[in-house]
Amino acid sequence: MASVLIALGGNVGDVRETFRKAVANICGMTQAALIARSSDHVTPPWGEEKQDRFINACIEIETALDPHALLFTLHKIEKKFGRDRTKETRWGPRTLDLDIIAYDDVKLDKPELTLPHPRLFERAFVLVPLAEIAPYRVIGGRKVADALAAVSTAGIERLPDVG
Repeated sequence: MASVLIALGGNVGDVRETFRKAVANICGMTQAALIARSSDHVTPPWGEEKQDRFINACIEIETALDPHALLFTLHKIEKKFGRDRTKETRWGPRTLDLDIIAYDDVKLDKPELTLPHPRLFERAFVLVPLAEIAPYRVIGGRKVADALAAVSTAGIERLPDVG
């Protein structure tokens, strides 16, 4: 079984409810065990800044799927929740964004998938929730907590737990 870190994001619709259902779909469709789930965080938009704020979270799962099969399944789940990658603006509004951050210690550089995620260390909106569940995990030679200490977390707010 592989230990996989996945980032969740969205800013369209009831994002927290989408996350709840998406996590259940991820575990069901990948036959994965949910190991940890971060709190939800409200974050400023990144890239395309003239849009609603995002909600971001991270999960850790254990799965037997290989990285490409997992990516294929995550894209199916995004589509199920209304995301159409062919019609969206890069870094624009979306109902659900699922990114594989790390898959064990696998290093992969293919057009469709790079592991670990190539922009992880630039993105406080991923590092904040990731540090909540895996602060001491080493990804790409860096400890998550150390990477978080090197970026600004301005505008990121932890949301209270849902029911």
